[in-house]
This record gives sequence, C-alpha cells and structure tokens, in this order.
Amino acid sequence: MIARLILVVALALSGTQLARASSVDPLEPINRPIFAFNDMLDTFVLRPAAKGYDYVVPQGVQLSIGNFFGNMLDVNRAVNALLQGKWSGARDSAGRVLVNSTLGMFGFFDVATELGIERQRADFGETLAAWGVPQGPYIVVPLFGPRTVRSGTGTLVDTFASVPFYIDDSTVTWSLFSLGIVHGRARLLESDQLMSGDRYIFIRDAYLQQRAARLNEGVVEDEFSDFEDDWSEDF
Repeated sequence: MIARLILVVALALSGTQLARASSVDPLEPINRPIFAFNDMLDTFVLRPAAKGYDYVVPQGVQLSIGNFFGNMLDVNRAVNALLQGKWSGARDSAGRVLVNSTLGMFGFFDVATELGIERQRADFGETLAAWGVPQGPYIVVPLFGPRTVRSGTGTLVDTFASVPFYIDDSTVTWSLFSLGIVHGRARLLESDQLMSGDRYIFIRDAYLQQRAARLNEGVVEDEFSDFEDDWSEDF
C-alpha cells in the first residue's frame, strides 16, 4: 500500500514537472539535438581552447583582457540603459567608458570601479522586456547556446551594435569576437564542476533563473528547478 502511494505521488510530481517544462521549453525536442551538437563542439574545441588560454595567459593579463571587453560592453550598456529609461545607469555606463578609455588605457584597467563608478548591467534583451515584448520560448542556438526568443534577439542586436563590429578590418573584428568567446569560456571552467544530472536541464534552468534575476533586480522565484546559484553574465 505504501509502495503504491509513493508511486502515485512520484507520478504526480513527475507530471507536474513535465507540465512546467513544456511551458518554458516547448521546443525541447528541437533544442536537445542542438544542445548535443554545441556540447560536442564545446568538448572538443572550445573547452580545450579555453583551458589552453587559461594555462598560457597569466591571470593579470586575463583580468586586463576582461576589463577591455567590459569597457566595450559598457558602450552597449549605456545605450540600453538609456532606451530603458534608466538615466543613472546610462550616466554611469557612459562615465565608465569615458574614464576607462582614457585613464584606463583603452579599458585595460578598470579605473572607473576604483573611483566608485559601478558597472551597470543592461542588454537589449532587457530593453525588449522593458518595452513589454514577451519572453517567448526557451531556445538553444547553434554555437551560441541557451537563449529565449527575446534574449536571443537582444544578443543579435547587441552584437551588431558592438564596438568590434564597426572596426573597418574584418580580421581584427573576428579576432576580437573569437578572443572574447574563448576568454568568456575560460571564466566558466570552474563552473563545469557544479553541473550534475541532466546537463541540458541544468543549463536551461540556470539560464532562465539568471535572466529572471536580471529582470527583477537580482530577485527571482525558483520556478524551474532546485538550483539557486548565482550565474555570471558570461553564462
């Protein structure tokens, strides 16, 4: 009798989880094969490149490279904060670009943070959310990984509006994009050890929670799974 009761409860809970998953991830049958492709690419190409980069490049140099890319991202953040009506965020992001591009030697040194001008998070996906555009279903994009329709659109716009895209030398542009990808992956090497169980579900839930937290000033209700870790912007 007890065994039957446990079975009924387990089936009920699994049914609830399936219903919840289908509501946030109706494209799962399509997403999983793309995820498998991305995972294979990460295993054999991106992760080894990131490990090599992390091994060869000193931590101080990595910090400067991260600051350099962060400074370019602050340009996008300033524009998106302005589009969202976050005047103080736009001011701070623009101020960071001005200070770090000059005193910080093109952004390699984060002088702005030392002066108390904190980094503001803003991307075009959040801008679309502020304009009332619905999130849309969760999607896995080849090469680029987890997104929603809204955040994926935002990534596309932010990429074409980024500083490297306007450099009049395609070699430099793609070199910067490639370096940024490898650098970002290297920052996530330690997080690989945190993943357990179904990697697809783990990454999906972590991404959706991270996006929800970004839209709610860091506060998110756990509607996806039991994972409650803070995930960096590079995820």
